[in-house]
Amino acid sequence: MLTVPEMDWIIPALEQWIDEIRPAFSPGKLPGMWVTERQSSLSCRAVNEAFEGARDAAGLPKELDLHCLRHSYVTHLIEFDYPERFVQDQVGHEYASTTALYTGVSDEYRNRLLKRSLDRHAEMWGAS
Repeated sequence: MLTVPEMDWIIPALEQWIDEIRPAFSPGKLPGMWVTERQSSLSCRAVNEAFEGARDAAGLPKELDLHCLRHSYVTHLIEFDYPERFVQDQVGHEYASTTALYTGVSDEYRNRLLKRSLDRHAEMWGAS
C-alpha cells in the first residue's frame, strides 16, 4: 500500500514506532511489525481491543469498528480525487463495484463534483 501525500502524517508515527518503541519490546528476530511485551506478534483480538479502547476514550459511537477505517480510507482517497482504479488497487478489490460499496462521500464532495461538471459544460458551451 502506498502512502498518499494527504495521509503522510502517519510516517513520523510509524518511524517512531520502528526506531524507538518496537526495539524496547526486544522482539529479536520476530518478523512482525506489531509486537507485544511478551515478544510475540500482536493478535487481531488485541488490535480490536486497542481500537475499541481508543474509540471509547474519544467518545465515538460503539457502531464504529476497525473495519470502518477501511471504508474511511477508501472514501478519503475518492474525495482527494485519486482515480478509481488507483483506489481499487490500494485496497485490493478485484471489482470496482466492491470499492464503490466502501465509498460514502460527503455532501461537500458531491457539491464540488457537481460544480466541476457544470463548470466544464459552461466552458464547452461558451457560457460564463
